Order: sequence, then C-alpha cells, then structure tokens
Amino acid sequence: MPNIWVVVPTCLPVILRSCHSCASQRFRASGKFRVNANHKLLDAWLLARCTDCGETTKLTVQERMNVRSSRPELLDRLHQNDPGLTAELLQDPVVRRRNRIALDWDNAWRLDTGGSDHLKDEAIDISVRFAAPIPVRPVRLIADGFGLSRAEVERLVTEGNLVSAVRLNGKRCSDFTFTHKR
Repeated sequence: MPNIWVVVPTCLPVILRSCHSCASQRFRASGKFRVNANHKLLDAWLLARCTDCGETTKLTVQERMNVRSSRPELLDRLHQNDPGLTAELLQDPVVRRRNRIALDWDNAWRLDTGGSDHLKDEAIDISVRFAAPIPVRPVRLIADGFGLSRAEVERLVTEGNLVSAVRLNGKRCSDFTFTHKR
C-alpha cells in the first residue's frame, strides 16, 4: 500500500505585481471584493495591498458583465467577501493572465507526510497529492518528507534509489508518485 503525502496551502500566496506608488513587487490579497454596478453591467475586483507602502490595487474578476449572465452564487460570494473565493480566483489562470500577475508560494504551504518513519522500510511507494496547484520542486518535497538535504536527495536520484515516472528536478503542481529503494 503506498503512503500518501499531501501538499496543503497554509495561507494565500503573495501576488507579484509592480506597485504604482513604490518600487515593491509584492502584494497581499485582502480577501475583500469590490462590486460596482452601472445600469445592467457589473464590474468586480479583488482588492490587494502592497506589502511595503500599503497602497491598494484592484485585480479584475469581472469586467462589464451583464447582470443576468453572472452566476447568482458567485455574486453572493463576492458580496460576502468569501475567503475561499479569493483562493480560487488567485489560482485561476484566466484571472492571473488578465491582471498580469504571478504568485509566490514561498512559506505558504506545508507537507503532510502522515507521520510514519519512511526510511526504515526496504522499498516504499509514495504518492504525492496536491490540495491546490502549488508549484514545488519534487526534490524539495522529498527532502522535507524524509528530513534530508536536497543534495542528498539529488544523490539518491542519480544513484537510482529514487525512481519516478516524472522528472524530479523541475517544478510540479500536480500529483505524482515515486519509489524509494534502500
């Protein structure tokens, strides 16, 4: 039976975008939305605050959308400032592309390994699941999960003691499995 590790977000990622007031490139989502109606057209924005100067910026969620074509449950979540909606919208590639933003996931996730001692087994299959599409290097996940350095994990990969169908050196944000041989 394979062990399951889960990559879980612990907070919202930092938004990478230029501030118009200072030289900062980092914003934090406030979790608040602004909805504006002009006759039958709706605009909706997610508000974010610069980490250095505190200047507020608006990230476009909906732009000039007809009221009847907007989903009622989405409008309710916007009006209630739903924190789950904030996380969903930041991970939506359409919203990121429209607003020309990137996300910095450093210190915004953790790895749940289930707490068992993996290094005692002869050979172990581990399945890594992502609760959210967080781009992380598998080598870093394996190092954190086993309590090893990244150099040691790289050595295990080159020796053939860590085997996977996916490349372990690049970033991944989707599920994968690997085998650790002793």
